[in-house]
This record gives sequence, C-alpha cells and structure tokens, in this order.
Amino acid sequence: MTDGRHDGTWRLLVTEPTDGATNMAIDEALWRERRAGAAPPTVRFYAWAPPTVSLGYGQPLDDHVDVAACRRLGVGLVRRLTGGSAIYHDGPEGELTYSVVAAAEDIGGGARDLLYSYQWIGRALAAGLRALGAPVEMMGAARGDEPTPAFCFARTGSCEIELGGKKLVGSAQRRYGRTFVQHGSILLGVDAGRLAAIFPTTAEPLATLTTLEAALGHRPKFDDVATALAAAFEREHGIRLRPDGLSAHETAGVERLVGEKYATDAWLAGPA
Repeated sequence: MTDGRHDGTWRLLVTEPTDGATNMAIDEALWRERRAGAAPPTVRFYAWAPPTVSLGYGQPLDDHVDVAACRRLGVGLVRRLTGGSAIYHDGPEGELTYSVVAAAEDIGGGARDLLYSYQWIGRALAAGLRALGAPVEMMGAARGDEPTPAFCFARTGSCEIELGGKKLVGSAQRRYGRTFVQHGSILLGVDAGRLAAIFPTTAEPLATLTTLEAALGHRPKFDDVATALAAAFEREHGIRLRPDGLSAHETAGVERLVGEKYATDAWLAGPA
C-alpha cells in the first residue's frame, strides 16, 4: 500500500456492517496509519450490525440515552473517538456512515484549519446527495455558543448538511497535528419509535431532522448512496478513489483497539 499524497490517489474502503467497537476501531486504525505516513488518505463507507448508538467522546452516559431501552431493542452502545452528541445508527437499511482520514496536505488546507476540512468534505457530500436528487444545502459556520444537545440531529453544526431547514447529515472530527479523522451519519430513513425510546429527554426528535427517503419519495439503497458519494469526492476534488481493503497492520491494529479500548466498560463510561 503506497502513500497517496503525491498523485491524488486515495483509498476507497467499503466495509461490511459490523459492531460499534469494530467500526470505531477501524476509523482509529486508519487514522493512526495516516499519521505514520504508512497508508494513503481514505474515504470509507460503512454500516452497523447490530444497530448501535454512538456517544460523543466527552458525552456523559446518563439518562439522555436510555441504556435499558437499547438493551431491550437489541441496540449496541459505543463511545466514539470524536466529540459531539449521540447518534442512532439504524443499520444499512436506514443509515450510511462515512469517514474521511487524511492529512492537511491531502486536501490543500492548513494544518489546523478545522473549518476548511469540514467545508472540503461537506462540498463532496452535498454534491453526491444532489446527484441522487436531494436539493441539499451545506450550512455555514455555527455560532458555537449554543448548548450541546444529547441527540446529534437536534442541532446543525458548522458545514453540516440540511434539506428544507432540517438536518440530514451529522458529522464530527478529531485532529492530531496535521492529520484528522472525520465521520458522520447520513439518514436514509428513520425509525421514529426507536428514536423516542432511546432519547427519552429529547422533545420531538423528528422535528429537526429529515431523511433521503423524505427527500426522494423512496428510500435509496446503501450501495447507491455510497456510489454517488464516491463519485462526488472524485469530481469535486480531482482525486482518484482506488477500492482497497485494510492492510495486515491495520487489521491487527483494529483487533488491538477493540480489545483494549472500544469494547471495554471503562471506555464506554467515558472520561473521568
């Protein structure tokens, strides 16, 4: 596997649905390899099995997310390496998760230019969703002084994607030096009953979100959305996405991160 900084070649990684600990470990393993210069920048599309709630890195594990309801419904629970608020990932029929792992030079931005990287990714996401027929809009910079809600889709952040004034894509990012990992959730459809059960303190969770199903009049397939988004990254940014898998070193890193971090009670409990 070669470093993709110089020729505009990125890796396209589409992984099979898996559990929350493994999904988060994959994103961190990709980020660690990019930081070490051992892997190319990567765009990844993935789903979750079982459906899972992911908590933001610093989000308390409290009554804003009903853990008993998650157990009753067979919904997993994991803590992300990125910040922000909780997201319900409803499997490949209802949601597509993306991640982008890159260095500043991969996207032509400054080492610590957070807003630029959000915009760079948001442009591609918006273009791909428009190609599917959804007239979405990428929002500008958020004010940053609003209280953080427990449910990610209760508020639109900087450069996130809306449709008709409602949030369609929620994203979060983690940076280290010149590298970053950003991942986010794109709603294909929604299970209103599950949202109400899982987020009991969020008043009317459907009031602030929308879905591709609502926009298009039908629920698009995961693979079709992934294909449209990949083409948009190439078209918008002049990069080439080369389908590939995880390296042996990345696979070993994933296994280690699952066992030592993401599947542990200590990590789920959150920062002390």
